[in-house]
Amino acid sequence: MTDTLPTGFRSDFINCCDVRLHLVHNGMPYEGAPLKDSRKPILMLHGFPEFWLAWESVMQALGDEYLILVPDQRGYNKSDAPTGADNYKARLLVKDMLNLTSAVLGDRTFSLAGHDWGASIAYALAINFPEKVDHLLIANGVHPACFQKAMIDNPAQAKASAYFHILRQADAAPHMCANDFVKTFSMFEKFSLSPWLDEPMKQRYRQAWSDEDRMAAMLHWYNSSPIVVPKEGADIPDAPLYDVGPDQFRVTMPHTLVWGLGDQALLPATQQNLDVFCDDLRRVEVENADHWILHTHGELVADAIRELIG
Repeated sequence: MTDTLPTGFRSDFINCCDVRLHLVHNGMPYEGAPLKDSRKPILMLHGFPEFWLAWESVMQALGDEYLILVPDQRGYNKSDAPTGADNYKARLLVKDMLNLTSAVLGDRTFSLAGHDWGASIAYALAINFPEKVDHLLIANGVHPACFQKAMIDNPAQAKASAYFHILRQADAAPHMCANDFVKTFSMFEKFSLSPWLDEPMKQRYRQAWSDEDRMAAMLHWYNSSPIVVPKEGADIPDAPLYDVGPDQFRVTMPHTLVWGLGDQALLPATQQNLDVFCDDLRRVEVENADHWILHTHGELVADAIRELIG
């Protein structure tokens, strides 16, 4: 089976120094030079256990208006998947996106959107390279400092994130692949009702997850993360991100946070004090949405992007 792409989108592979990344976009075919396209570019980053498909409904809604770039990030779907957790440090994942946008856009700036782990890389990119990012939209994702503080100060969030310990175990990949990926699919179903996850959609995910090696690469995003998740009843370990101040990890560009209020994975505590880190923050709260808001409210997210970019 091959990827079924939204109308007007194509699939290319971009050499990004030490990895080759799969990119879905709505520009002309990539031929080794920056695309000549006058539309405003938007880079959209997916999380776990997804791939470019997470943004499909948003891509469909915005495809006529913007130049949209949606990569499979390192380790996912058709992109390269180097072995070892050290190959998935945030600085390398950010570098991937800098190399990809440089190859495809040249020196143009771009707007940036992220969800779940894709939000973590979007924040890291926006914080460390603000000269590249015009606008930042996050859909049910967390600023690293706010996330770490909630993990330490709010036992309910530590409990909600206890699955980190399972996904960081040495045998996590075969565990998540067993019985036709039943545990991986439960990552969707545990945190929400998922009527969008029908059998044809599941088959697209099975193809992307493919085997234990691919799953191990995806799980390295957990193994390489500096986020500390306290274990219930244990002493609280040192957490390097806990004491980050408001002048550090700063988001300087216009920033919209779209938040499905039914999220069971990321609780409200994870976005407390986010304003302290942002120069220009707008919140859009959605009562009947949850962690997988991209699948259920793509048009709403697209509208938030339109309003943000203008």
